[in-house]
Amino acid sequence: MSNSTKVYIDDRQKKFKVPSGTRLLVRRACKATLKFENFPYPAEISVSFVDDDEIRKMNREFRNIDASTDVLSFPLCENDEYEVSEETGYVALGDIVISIEHALAQAEEYGHGFEREVAYLTVHSMLHLLGYDHEAGGLEQVRMREREEGVLTQLGYPRGTTYVLD
Repeated sequence: MSNSTKVYIDDRQKKFKVPSGTRLLVRRACKATLKFENFPYPAEISVSFVDDDEIRKMNREFRNIDASTDVLSFPLCENDEYEVSEETGYVALGDIVISIEHALAQAEEYGHGFEREVAYLTVHSMLHLLGYDHEAGGLEQVRMREREEGVLTQLGYPRGTTYVLD
């Protein structure tokens, strides 16, 4: 297991000042997910912070859903095959797009901190980049939730009484 992980973070929204420590938290969440999943390669992940207008446009363009959402994942892995860069030896896992506006609202709605919400959204999206899917529900959704909670507990954000299944 390589612990070489590069997380590129781009704050593309101007509505909210992203709290200090958020970038470090996102990097920790990405690395903790890869470690939890025993991911064997050095990896690169791109994370963008956007506002609700931007994520709505992306959701409409890429998923034909005309609504804002909390997070979008754009995995680069196809059929469990990872492309390793000849130049760097890193696997480009994909892109994570987090709506800071949505994260703030959900943290308030669920009664936990902004940090826990961002950690959750990052871990959730990382699992999508690694091939997990909850859209069909059932066992896959349960497996993904178990993985999320395992990583969040390691990060110091165990499930609280306010946890809500969507």
